[in-house]
Amino acid sequence: MKIQPIKKTVLELCAGGGGQFLGLEAAGFDCVGAVEIEESYCRTLNYNRPELNVINHDLKHFDAKGFYGVDLVAGGVPCPPFSIAGKQLGQEDDRDLFPYALKIVKQTDPKAVLLENVPGLSSSKFDSYRKEIQGKLSEMGYWSDWKILNASDFRVPQLRPRFILVAVKKDKKNGFEWPKPFSKKITVGEALFDLMSENGWMGVDGWSQKANDVGPTLVGGSKKHGGPDLGPTRARMQWRKLGVDGLGIADSAPEIKFPNDALPRLTVRMTARIQGFPDAWHFPGRKTSSYRQIGNAFPPPVAKAVSLQILETIQEI
Repeated sequence: MKIQPIKKTVLELCAGGGGQFLGLEAAGFDCVGAVEIEESYCRTLNYNRPELNVINHDLKHFDAKGFYGVDLVAGGVPCPPFSIAGKQLGQEDDRDLFPYALKIVKQTDPKAVLLENVPGLSSSKFDSYRKEIQGKLSEMGYWSDWKILNASDFRVPQLRPRFILVAVKKDKKNGFEWPKPFSKKITVGEALFDLMSENGWMGVDGWSQKANDVGPTLVGGSKKHGGPDLGPTRARMQWRKLGVDGLGIADSAPEIKFPNDALPRLTVRMTARIQGFPDAWHFPGRKTSSYRQIGNAFPPPVAKAVSLQILETIQEI
């Protein structure tokens, strides 16, 4: 009888609507706990994976000692402290959860760490803060590195650059390599053709030819400032060039006689496809909440690509 290898385990922080979870799962990790503060996000995780250990908790007050020895700690810590759309207060922002993530790393002593954030954290303004984070990881016995990865390089039909931190135990530092980009990008037209045509829209061929590039980064927004649209004015202008009306989210695909000279809006399912979510992953609840979960997610294909490299690195530990 062939013995199946034991899966590597992961504790996920700030799990959100499941983007990173799906990437970790696809790479072969077994998620033993998913910590998330927002109840609507927890409902999505529970709806899609009833067996998942979803922990509705504030990371600032989460005690992770019960997860000591987990193989990987991964998380998408909130981005507002470093986003160019905000005040970029960094560690002065009370929403900065990096210190709490590092506390959990110390409590659990994982073989590896994966944390993702916005590209704004890579700016020179935060040089000393990044060095401080890496210094603390080094004190705990980890080698670490940062890198910006574009989702469009991993068959996701939008740009979505993310700044990613990977840390592994120092004796394995030479084993980790960042994932290599795919040679071919997927365009918005290719990704959404079947969804745009599901109601028989006669103009879908012409639309797909116009939507012949990757889209700009989806912006999910926050409870206070986020609405069901595709982001700020600049992003909506870019969507317009691709034949998409970015002022809102549609309830359904264009009907058969939808005017060929009009711009269709994306549905929630279309935005999920643009973010790299599989169609089988559902977002129960209202449209605005669902879109916010999608727009704030870590694209599953990118999470998978990085997780596979981590898995290969720690496999022998």
